[in-house]
Amino acid sequence: MRLISNQVKIFPTRAEMGKAAAADVAAAMRAVAEKKDSITMCFAAAPSQDDVLAALCQIEGVPWEKVVAFHLDEYIDLPRGHANSFEVYLKAHLFDIVKPGTIFYMADTEGTPEERCAQYDRLIEDHGGIDIAIIGIGENGHIAFNEPGSSFYTDKLNDLIQIDDKSVQQQYRDYKDHPNPEARYATLEDVPRNAITMTVPAICACRNIFCVVPAEPKAEAVKAALEGPITEQVAATALRTHPATIIYLDADSSKLLMPKVGG
Repeated sequence: MRLISNQVKIFPTRAEMGKAAAADVAAAMRAVAEKKDSITMCFAAAPSQDDVLAALCQIEGVPWEKVVAFHLDEYIDLPRGHANSFEVYLKAHLFDIVKPGTIFYMADTEGTPEERCAQYDRLIEDHGGIDIAIIGIGENGHIAFNEPGSSFYTDKLNDLIQIDDKSVQQQYRDYKDHPNPEARYATLEDVPRNAITMTVPAICACRNIFCVVPAEPKAEAVKAALEGPITEQVAATALRTHPATIIYLDADSSKLLMPKVGG
């Protein structure tokens, strides 16, 4: 591991990165459980999270029965149960394995898209906000689905978003070789364009953020997030304003970062 700041840890491989992040998440969960009867958590759903979630499932003694689970985003355009929905991803990679005490899916909300956002806002507020978030960074610097231009100052915890073209291309590539044929998009036009997402201020209100970002396609976004100006054009730059964020990188995702003295 190479520590380049208090907030950034770099590992030779994505497997080592995932194990280290999972160990830190488990420790944070135990710490919250010592103080509270519940642990509110939210989770990203993407192939970039495979390693950390797999490692987290293997750690013993984690108080999953106390967890109240949310997720960061969900497509509006896909029917519930679709192989590419984030609900299905989280069930397969985490929830069906560790069995959190309570799970709130975005798809459980009802009404118009705006009403669904407001319902999910209330669920988060009613449970006292989020203790621990496990998130990633997209190729255009998004966190959740906060695309370039998403507000850093909205009062909403969840909002509607039109997915950026670069994110659409990322989603297409992420799933074009998926082992489940039902999860492969036949063309770019088949990739959803609309989603509900936790907003940037809501993510930054999470008390602890563990941001896991492997692989070479994320290198430019990582550099912009960590070394560029803090701007709404790169949502991930907001993480630098959060005092309890740790970003986990592998050799590929960190390869464009400037060398640090003593690093």
